[in-house]
Amino acid sequence: MSELPQALVNGVLLGAVFALAAVGLTLVFGVMDVVNFAHGEFLMLGMYAGFFAWSLCGLDPMVSFPIAGVVIGLLGLAVYRGAIARVLDGPPLNQVVATFGFMVLLRGAAQFAFSPDTRKVTGSWSENVRFEVGGVIIGGPQLLTAIGAVACTVAVSWFVDRTETGTALRAVGEDRAAAALQGLDVEKLFSLAWVIAGATTGVAGALLMNSYLASPESGVTLGLISFVVVALGGFGSIGGAAAAGLGLGVVQGVVGIYAANYTLAAAMLLFLVVVIVRPQGLVGTR
Repeated sequence: MSELPQALVNGVLLGAVFALAAVGLTLVFGVMDVVNFAHGEFLMLGMYAGFFAWSLCGLDPMVSFPIAGVVIGLLGLAVYRGAIARVLDGPPLNQVVATFGFMVLLRGAAQFAFSPDTRKVTGSWSENVRFEVGGVIIGGPQLLTAIGAVACTVAVSWFVDRTETGTALRAVGEDRAAAALQGLDVEKLFSLAWVIAGATTGVAGALLMNSYLASPESGVTLGLISFVVVALGGFGSIGGAAAAGLGLGVVQGVVGIYAANYTLAAAMLLFLVVVIVRPQGLVGTR
């Protein structure tokens, strides 16, 4: 039982990053009813942005994450303007094929450009920092990553819920035709949603470089976890994604004590149980 408190703390720290990683996915769905199947690849490229900022410029991930946010935010805008906007009014299958196509394209491009080798940030200034409270050890990189993730998640949630632009985003998500009649520029708001989604995903990817390896396949597992988090919390709910991310992190942390090879299976089992009992997710209404 002495390992349980440590697992719970590790799970909370990990879950905070899961929550941020899922924010972009749930925001795009909430505003546009579009599921971005390339979300995991956005995360993967955010990790590479953090890695190259460190390897080329010597920037610590805790310093370079705004750069990763800008880079992936611009990628999100390019994907929307270049493809999603053109298929938005067509059958939903067109949107699925478009985002799935970007998933394959971005993964293949990463393999071509970066090679299949894994990359890791070493010598982070927080690498040798750790705290011990009541026998529970908290690593500096994990703690700072979680703090950064929580701060970004809270900032996005505040923006969407408390600002005039955020209110406009929610209005477009509720009824784009009515929002357009009220004078809202739907096209610009959709573009903004993809920029914010890309930026938060890039930030999450860069923060993950404190403790994860980057490779072209990184987005597979991380993307799947993001989908599970969004489904558990309720598609379109940032608060639900935050709660589900923390819960999923705790589940994986605890399961990791007894069956380290089955943490992802445990996440899938939790997902199945929740969607059977409450198909709309913990907070979702649709």
